[in-house]
Amino acid sequence: MCMVIFAPIFAICAFATCGGYYGHLQVKVDCADRRQSNHTISIDFGYPFRLQQVHFKAPLCEANGEEIIFLDGDFSAAAQFFVTVGVFAFLYSLLATIVYVFYQNKYLKNNRGPLVDFVVTIIFSFMWLVSSCSWAKSLSEIKLATNPTQVLLLSSACRAQENRCTVTQEPLWSRLNTSAVFGFVNVILWIGNIWFVFKETCWYKTGQRYPSRSASWKRSSEMRQRLYSESSFDQSEESFGPQPTRQDTSSQSKGVHKQASFNQSQVGFSLPQTYLGKPPVPDRENTVASQGPIICVNEM
Repeated sequence: MCMVIFAPIFAICAFATCGGYYGHLQVKVDCADRRQSNHTISIDFGYPFRLQQVHFKAPLCEANGEEIIFLDGDFSAAAQFFVTVGVFAFLYSLLATIVYVFYQNKYLKNNRGPLVDFVVTIIFSFMWLVSSCSWAKSLSEIKLATNPTQVLLLSSACRAQENRCTVTQEPLWSRLNTSAVFGFVNVILWIGNIWFVFKETCWYKTGQRYPSRSASWKRSSEMRQRLYSESSFDQSEESFGPQPTRQDTSSQSKGVHKQASFNQSQVGFSLPQTYLGKPPVPDRENTVASQGPIICVNEM
């Protein structure tokens, strides 16, 4: 949303304050010879700041004449690059605004729109950073080249101590300073917009849909460790509990045998019975009685 609202506005402010600048410098020259006093020198310069083409006429106090003086420096490359980046950024942000509002479905189709937007946003962020730094450096050099003290030294009449040169009007730099500030504001705006555009790409959505394997493996290992600790604790409690006796074991096995026989009778078929208890002990009295009459023999 910040891209849609603020990017076109700050882009216009950046290239308009730089491209429409106009500076004026005025110097008054009073020669020692009163016959050639009150000479005014006017210097006008502006975008694209080719100062080597800016010239003015200065009086010659020693003779009746004038000399043509040119300023020093060519800063058109940095200024034009800054304005060009601002114009193209404005056009792209305006196009992106139209796509976001009226063609949202086509923008998200096949995920091509977010990928293109992401790449272009990175390019414009880098171009804004380079152009703003270059323009800020060139602006400081423009101020130095048009400094009234430096301009006065270019004139031979002002270099003479007997003559008097005063600055009556200096150029205003507030507009160019504002353009440099807007340049760095655009840098922050476009770099911050990289994250919001990246959230619309398939790279971010894939990472959210399928989390990293290391995180899932860590959670599963923690769950296994927790289950293992709980099972080991339960086994330790059972080992320290009361142990069943042999008689209790046999009674439990008999109960299990009876319950199994009862369930088998209900189903309709029987299984071979198994006895898990102690083997039966034969009774001697019953065994002897079954063998018949007992005959006692007395030995002499």
